[in-house]
Amino acid sequence: MNDLARGERLQIMLTQEELEALDTWRFSRRMPSRAAAVRELLKRGLASVGVELASGRSRSQDFGVISSPADRENNDGALDGHDGDGRASDGDGFDGHGA
Repeated sequence: MNDLARGERLQIMLTQEELEALDTWRFSRRMPSRAAAVRELLKRGLASVGVELASGRSRSQDFGVISSPADRENNDGALDGHDGDGRASDGDGFDGHGA
């Protein structure tokens, strides 16, 4: 993630012991700020349990949330509520367009 493109602010409360541990870790690695240290620790912690950070280039269809236009064409428009002829489907699977 581009450091200049951060759009969210997260405020957290730390105990004195947590803050001292953070500062000790940060200074030993010459990190420029507490925020940078927290981001790095968060990234490392998530990676340690198998969570990858999104690159920002992912799209919903990459995760199977929505279908591609080709999928809709192959299913005769069933996924978008049409029977493939441009008219809305009543959902019964027949071409009668009505009950």
